[in-house]
Amino acid sequence: MFRILILFLLFFTLNSCSSPEGTWGWYVIDPSTKAGWTNIKFLVGGFYSTILLSIIAAFLSIFIGLVVALPAMSDNKLLKLFNRVYVEFIRSIPLLPMLFWVFYGLPVILKSIGIDANIDAFWGAIITLAISDSAFTAEIYRAGIQSISKGQTEAAKTIGLNYYQTMRYVIMPQALRRILPPLANQFIYIVKMSAFASVIGMQELTRRANEIVVTEYRPLEIYTLLIFEYLILVLLISFGVRYLEKKLGSNESANS
Repeated sequence: MFRILILFLLFFTLNSCSSPEGTWGWYVIDPSTKAGWTNIKFLVGGFYSTILLSIIAAFLSIFIGLVVALPAMSDNKLLKLFNRVYVEFIRSIPLLPMLFWVFYGLPVILKSIGIDANIDAFWGAIITLAISDSAFTAEIYRAGIQSISKGQTEAAKTIGLNYYQTMRYVIMPQALRRILPPLANQFIYIVKMSAFASVIGMQELTRRANEIVVTEYRPLEIYTLLIFEYLILVLLISFGVRYLEKKLGSNESANS
């Protein structure tokens, strides 16, 4: 609450800095005026698209990351090679070029093999974010799983558990407590990187801010509010993650 209060004080301090020369133009987001309130509602309306986009991309990333991470624990060299190639290749591609490739190039490739599929801005952003983040998620899974002592696996084998049962009932429940914080950081990363979806026309927070800037010509004030929107969203996610950590007992230092 103290940090939120500081943020509001900072905002109102900036709001009070209007000068006779018109350096500031906070009237564009002044809720006491009809135009300002309309602009605020338009900007806040991007929350839904940003949150939905981020949640779907995060779930896909978690699933893909797990599928990619499991071969890294295999004794099969080909499976390990697949993991290394995928992780290194995907991590090497910047997000924006990948977004352009998925949105503009992937439909062309699909059409060339007889699949007539149009990818809109929403799903183009989801596919890009999920694939880009899955390489990092895979490494988080790998580190979390390998942090569990081998004695746990050997004990599971002695009582007759197969590989799937060992992962399902022994390894993953323990690893989940350790990988939850870094996975939460990756979700925050996805939320922030969703701003890139604005360049392909996705009506999320950043796109809406850009549209108001074009009509109002007040970038400082609009982008300041945009920063506060992302800040509030990230703080809410952080509070939610801390709550889950306490519920799952992942805060081992507090419990020791």
